[in-house]
Amino acid sequence: MSPDRARVLREERGAVLDLCRTLTASEWAGASDCAGWSVQDVVAHMGAAFHGVFTPWLLRVMRTSSIERNNDGDVESRRGWEPARVLREYESWGGRLLGLVPLTQRPPLRGVRLPLGDIGRYPMGLLASAFTFDHHVHLRHDIAVPLGRTLPPPSAEHMAVVTEWLVAGMPQMCGAALSWVDRPLALVLTGPGGGAWTVGPLVQKGLQVQEGRSPAAAATVTGDVYDFPIWGTKRRPWHAFGLAIEGDEEMATRFLDSLNLV
Repeated sequence: MSPDRARVLREERGAVLDLCRTLTASEWAGASDCAGWSVQDVVAHMGAAFHGVFTPWLLRVMRTSSIERNNDGDVESRRGWEPARVLREYESWGGRLLGLVPLTQRPPLRGVRLPLGDIGRYPMGLLASAFTFDHHVHLRHDIAVPLGRTLPPPSAEHMAVVTEWLVAGMPQMCGAALSWVDRPLALVLTGPGGGAWTVGPLVQKGLQVQEGRSPAAAATVTGDVYDFPIWGTKRRPWHAFGLAIEGDEEMATRFLDSLNLV
């Protein structure tokens, strides 16, 4: 059964709003865990993405050669804003996007593949998963951690949506870096919302990720699902999370070193 992506995103947006409404001026201006971005910059980035879906911004993202540079430009254009204005944009346009999300979960729209610049093409049904992932890492790691805030743990459904985006992105975001993969490798994520996947070469060229752990896997990497968005995006090194490796250790290590998801 598919997760309720719209509800998960709505809940995560609510968590962002709840936290932002408690921030002091010094906390808004404080450094986040995104290099070079303040807490306010992170919220501005999320609000810009919500707003941009309804503007020509989306066309720029579809054609961009660098999602990261595009994000930096969004933040830079809002650097002179007051925190209240940043929060208003986030809240207002986020509400509009949430009204749109249910449409993206129904056929035929959910299967329409949307180009997202240099990170690949994805079914429109995963748009909410992309936003949820973005919120998850920014709120729970880039904002809450440096502020010393503790948030309620995410639900299993929440982590399933976050992981769904990361797993879907692996063949496209990391395809070149993983082009050397010539045998299947299993990724097992334990805990609520986790699962098992097999990463392997396509018959002709490229990479595929299939649900389930193949008995033919040359190596298996096992870790906690909650840690995956942190080391999978290189916010922290993977070897800091006690991952278990079975089988071909050299292959597993090279695989982990090659991952860089966004």
